[in-house]
Amino acid sequence: MYRFSYDLGIDLGTANVLVYSEGKGIVLREPAVVAVDKNDGKVIAVGSAARSMMGRTPGNVETVRPLRTGVISDYDMTQRLLSACIRKVIGYTLVKPRVVVNVPSAITEVEERAVIQAAMEAGARRVYLIEEPLAAALGAQLDIAGPSGSMVVDVGGGLTDLAVVSMNGVAASSSISFGGDTFDEAIIAFVRRHHGILIGENTAEEIKIAIGCVTEREDDRSMQVKGRDLKTGLPREVTVSSADLLEVFKRPVRVLMDEILSLLEKTAPELVADLSKNGIVLTGGGSQLRGLAELITQRTELPCRVAEDPDTCVAVGCGKSLQWLHTMQEGPINLARRKIMRDV
Repeated sequence: MYRFSYDLGIDLGTANVLVYSEGKGIVLREPAVVAVDKNDGKVIAVGSAARSMMGRTPGNVETVRPLRTGVISDYDMTQRLLSACIRKVIGYTLVKPRVVVNVPSAITEVEERAVIQAAMEAGARRVYLIEEPLAAALGAQLDIAGPSGSMVVDVGGGLTDLAVVSMNGVAASSSISFGGDTFDEAIIAFVRRHHGILIGENTAEEIKIAIGCVTEREDDRSMQVKGRDLKTGLPREVTVSSADLLEVFKRPVRVLMDEILSLLEKTAPELVADLSKNGIVLTGGGSQLRGLAELITQRTELPCRVAEDPDTCVAVGCGKSLQWLHTMQEGPINLARRKIMRDV
């Protein structure tokens, strides 16, 4: 029995893909990973199943993360990932769904067309694009309809999108190749350099979540980490502390702070004055790193907070925009900026 199609909001992230179904909310959350057989190109697993294979596959199987720094790096695998996610949500339908997909604010027209084409080939009937920070602001329930400015910083897996939003639009924005992956890579490099063992991406992420911090903790925590000894090739266990990570994260987090200050310099004085009241809102999985909001407040002297359920803000924002599809412009937003919603 066939069902009518759904309109979907898709958060196409570097680390995860989230799908919002109109009337149901978030209905799917999967890692943006595809496992493929290199011999015949057949997809073996997608999402969580593929992520669990990372670092454990035989020679003929490769795990691929098809999105890097918020844009498509492997078109074919992105199309297969999207196709699997859409099929999981709506099954097989006679009418294809309309889809709203988020894109970074600094995306090029070529990259936009790649997202549109991949979504169309994955099963979408029509594709609409929305800027990631605007979607994040909608999902975080910021009041963006009035002239008063608010700032949103969406810290994703491989990209951070920053924007000052006002009157249902983006007044100033920027993007940097910085996110949760940046911290993971810093942990891998630290453990290799100081302890002489090699660990994988999944282990690094576990360390970051368990004891990672960017401000001093009252209770210094530590964790036992297992990896491969670079000299002997044998398994070895070492101890990593939160104090270690505080030092390791200083350089990466400085990049984020510099970008926030740079964006403030490019923002109109009236909007910057608004931020002293409205503050900065953090969204995205990377925003949950312990002490990040407090550190931003210290450096900018602006109030900063983490949104409720920051992981889903962009997906919820894409979902909320579904009700304004009749006002949105199909195709690349760099060619024809979409009509701004008047009734947000």
